[in-house]
This record gives sequence, C-alpha cells and structure tokens, in this order.
Amino acid sequence: MVNSNAPQGRWLLPVLLTVQFLVSLDMSVVNIALPDMGADLGFAADSLLWVVNAYALAFGGLLMLGGRLADLIGRRRTLVWGFAVFGAASLAGGLALTPGQLIAARAVQGAGAAALAPVALALIAVNYAAGPARSRALGLWGIAGALGGAVGIMAGGLLTDWAGWRSVMLVNVPVVVAALLAARRGVPADRRTGPAPRLDLAGALLVTAGMTVLVLALVRTETYGWGSATTLGTLGAAAALLVAFAVVETRVREPLLRLRLLSTAHRPVLSANVFALLMSSGQFAAFYFTSLYLQQVMGYGPTAAGAAFLPFCAGVVAGSTVATRAVGRVGERALLVTGALLGAAGFGWFALTVEAGGTFLSSVLGPSLVASVGIGMCFVPLGTAATGGVAPEETGMASGLLNSSRQLGGSLGLAVLVTVAASATGAGTGRASLAEGHATAFAVSAGLLVAAALATAVLHGRRAPASTPTRPAETYAGEETSKNLGDDVETGVSRSTQG
Repeated sequence: MVNSNAPQGRWLLPVLLTVQFLVSLDMSVVNIALPDMGADLGFAADSLLWVVNAYALAFGGLLMLGGRLADLIGRRRTLVWGFAVFGAASLAGGLALTPGQLIAARAVQGAGAAALAPVALALIAVNYAAGPARSRALGLWGIAGALGGAVGIMAGGLLTDWAGWRSVMLVNVPVVVAALLAARRGVPADRRTGPAPRLDLAGALLVTAGMTVLVLALVRTETYGWGSATTLGTLGAAAALLVAFAVVETRVREPLLRLRLLSTAHRPVLSANVFALLMSSGQFAAFYFTSLYLQQVMGYGPTAAGAAFLPFCAGVVAGSTVATRAVGRVGERALLVTGALLGAAGFGWFALTVEAGGTFLSSVLGPSLVASVGIGMCFVPLGTAATGGVAPEETGMASGLLNSSRQLGGSLGLAVLVTVAASATGAGTGRASLAEGHATAFAVSAGLLVAAALATAVLHGRRAPASTPTRPAETYAGEETSKNLGDDVETGVSRSTQG
C-alpha cells in the first residue's frame, strides 16, 4: 500500500490517471484529423480508416498479454516500457512521411496502450486499501478515461485547425516524458519476494491472435457486410482461436487467464466483465453517433462539436463523485444497475429527440447529462468488482480481462450499430434520413444498457464491495508501506484532484 504523505505516494495516482487519460484520448483524437492526414500523405480512400483500425487491432489483441506481463515482470517495469513504446510511436507517427509509416506507428502505439491500460487498474487495486481510498482512486480513474475520450474529439479539431495533423500525434510526447519522470518517483519498485511465474506462451499467442482477428472482423463489417464470406470466415477463425485458447488455459499450471475468474465462484468478476461488454457496446456507439449527429445533421464544425461534449464530461464527474461516496453503503450491484438504467434513460431520450430540426438545448444537453451521470456512476463499482477478491499476483490478469471486455464491447457495439443505423437510414442522404438512423442507433444503445443492468442484477453476488483480497506469499515490495491508509490516501487524492 502507498503512503500518500510520502513523496512517492503523492505521485502514484497522477501517473495512473495520466495513463487512463492518454489511452482514451488516442482512441478518438485522430478521427477529426483523418481528412488532413489523407490529403498530406496521399492515402487511398479505402486505406485511411486503417489509421484508426491499426490502433484498435493492436490494443484489443494485446490487452490480455499486457495485463499478464504486469504480473510476470513487474508492474513498474510494464508501466515504464508501455510509456516508452507509446511515446516513441507517437513521435514516429508525428514524423511519418508515408501512409505505411503512420499506420505502423498507430499499431505500435496501440501495443504500448495495451500494456499501460491494465497495469494502471492493477496498481490501483494493489496500492489502495479496499474502501474509501480505493473508491476515490477508481472514481478519478473513471473520470480520466471519460475525459480522455471527450477531450480527444475537441483536441483533435483544435490541434488540426491550429497546428496541423502532426500535432495530434506529437502532443503525446511531452506528456509521456513527464509521466515517465513522475513514474520513477511515484510507482513502487518491483522487488519480488517469491518465485516468478512463467509466461503461458501458447495461451498468449492464441488469445492475441484470436482477439486481433475478432476485432479485425468487426472493424471491417462496414466494408464487407455481416453476411459476406470474408466476415463470416474471419469470425469463424477468431472463434476457433479463442476456443483453442480456452482449452489450453485449462491444461497449463500458470495460465494467462485462469478461467475460474469467469465462473460462478467469482460472481462479481464475471458480472463486471459481462457488464463492461454490454455497457461499452452501447456507450461507445452512442458517443460516435452523437458526434455524427452534431456534425452531419446540426452542422457543427469539429471544434464546436468537441465543445458540445463538455456537459457529458461534467456529468461523468458528478456520477463518479456520487458512486465514490455511495459504494460503501449501497454496494456494487445497486450502483451498477442504477447507473446503467440512468444511462439507458439518457440514450432513450436521445432516440426521441434527435431530429433534423433539433438544437443543442432540445436534443443534446438533457440527454447528455442524464446518460453521463449514469455512466459515471458505473466506473467505481465496475473496477471494484472486477479486481476485488483477486489475489495480488493476478490483478494484472483481472485488469487485462476487464479492459479486453470493454474494448471488445466497444468494437462489437459500433460495428453492429453502424449497420443498424445504415439500415434505418436506407437510401436517404438528407438530414432527416440521417437523424432517423442516429435515433435508431440510440434506441439500441439504450437497450444494451438495460441488458447490462439485468445481467448484473442476476449474476452479481452479494459480496461486500470493499472486501480485501488475501495476500499470498508472492508479492512485490513497495506495496505494504502503510497500514493506516484511509486518511492518507484521501489526502493524496484530494491533492491530485486540485492539481
């Protein structure tokens, strides 16, 4: 555990929040810059989308491996190497001279993010005591992720307009350098006191290949269609690889993923991953269609569209604050169900109000606030449920699993809802037709969040939300520096929030 009054303790949480912010930011920041990238580097029309897809493929395919590396080689080492890879790839992308160089840089950037995202959640789980301290850290972690996605849209437009598309990539470099310096002071050193686990190489290869092929199938559905031989064959290959992975994991002593984490013996972990899959399917797609509605139907420019997401950011902060204070009293299940239903109400409101003649006040502001408060309420209980009761040497495994569920859900939801919206739009290209397609997509998003609430109500056990996992013999030094943590971490979180 960390002592937030010590110099080291004051730096840990800001580093972890930077990780979550950067990973979310770079999923969305390039979208508005794509036309300028294509014109400057000479992209073919059908290859420009690979600037986005290359990041998604590497990130989604390597999350499980990235999470387990934190358990195998150490959390601090994984964090430092993840930052280094992410920063170097950002620099290379900003200096790219050909389409191939930019796409390769984005893929490497996604690989770095796949190491960073799980280790950040794992470090929160092992360094902050279960209860108010961890809840506050998880609340800020969720806020950082939501802000990263929203700020990415706004920053992409501003940077592209003012400094050119290369600044969208290069802006990461000074942030990564600062985070690396802070990590040296704030992240506990890796000093193992037990035997080092071995890497499940066969499992790593199978799950990386399976997840990559699955994400590939999903991101190409707009091009090839769900019923095409290409899509069906790719989905079949992904299913075969993931089934083979599951078989391997039951036969090795030190698996990449202990399948019992998804059994009824770990009901909160199982429930958290099902919830993450369903919520991300609706949330990511709704985020995408809100941006399209603002620009295609309401006629907003990139910068104005980004600014329209600010109420969403405010709602996430409010929802996370409520969850931080309430999770100890009402429990994970109640907050997840309530948050998902609020999010569904917001998306349902969108479905009723997005129209060709809509305005920001009539069609966007109210639904954004309701949906974002609900989604913000989910981050704290979701992180707690996904890692609570998990042995410290497997927190990276559990974190990688949760991030994989979120990424897969986002890719699946976006692929399905793009098809749904296109079907509802039909052959029409006017604003009324586009708005009808967007409204249908929002309605399906609402349904997915209702399904997440129902799944949690059924699957989640009644375990106390702040249970402390049993610490095995194997651990890392630097995780046990404070027993009286509650007030210390609350002070540190307060300072990081003010900073």
